[in-house]
Amino acid sequence: MSPAAERSEKAPILTFYSKDQIECPICSTKFKREELKSGGGRMIAGVLTDELRRLYEPSARFGEIFPQVYSVTVCPKCHYAALPQDFCVLDKDSLSKIYDHMQDRYAAVKRLVAKPDFSSARTLSDGAASYYLAILCYEHVDHKFSPTIKQGVCALRAAWLFGELGRKFPEENYAYVSDLLYRKALFFYRRAVELESSGKEMIANLKSFGPDIDKNYGYDGVLYLAALLEYKYGARGDPEKRRELLSQQRRSLSKMFGLGKSSKNKPGPLLEHARSLYEHIVEELNGEEDEEFDD
Repeated sequence: MSPAAERSEKAPILTFYSKDQIECPICSTKFKREELKSGGGRMIAGVLTDELRRLYEPSARFGEIFPQVYSVTVCPKCHYAALPQDFCVLDKDSLSKIYDHMQDRYAAVKRLVAKPDFSSARTLSDGAASYYLAILCYEHVDHKFSPTIKQGVCALRAAWLFGELGRKFPEENYAYVSDLLYRKALFFYRRAVELESSGKEMIANLKSFGPDIDKNYGYDGVLYLAALLEYKYGARGDPEKRRELLSQQRRSLSKMFGLGKSSKNKPGPLLEHARSLYEHIVEELNGEEDEEFDD
């Protein structure tokens, strides 16, 4: 199905446009953000996946809804893309670098989505493309804005949305793109934790770590996802290297969730998923006994 055909099937009642215009700090184009309406049975919360993604059950009236589609602010002219809290506040040097790579960025995203359109109602493919654009833009953003973890979140959400596209259009290569983006997310999450640990790029002071838009799982969620992505998408070609990386993640999980009373202060679903992940890692590491999660 073409993007135009996909767009024609989208029910406009799902969204509205913000009252105030946004001015792009790069090209001065003025536009309004598309927002998802709430209530009215639009979003029926379903299960929380091991990737801390909230799934929503299709409703008879509105069908499938993917709230992540609307989260990235994208200039419809120069395709500068960023999370809403960053779009208008980045420093001049970062914006200048983003501008310099405008043509390369648009050419790159068109290899994944033929005709992304951010001047009208967004489709699932537009939403997926918006996160890929944001990943490319954050590549040029100063460390004080914590771009690495934001690239990780964008890569993870992009993997989700391209995965949905792959489910809808199995004849396309979206599933392959989704897999690549999961591996990108692993790289960014791993790198973000390294930069935070060395003090080179602070992420612990962010207001929200996601990874989804409905709940903030904090820095513990970042550490958990770094471990989960390593377990699910880490390279397997070198068994010794994989064992070393998984052992590091096992220790990280045990420190976060296995120290007596501290575990009682963690969000319930996160603790449950961390326990399950820990057990899977232990099982792969030759079935070592899980002592650190004992109550």
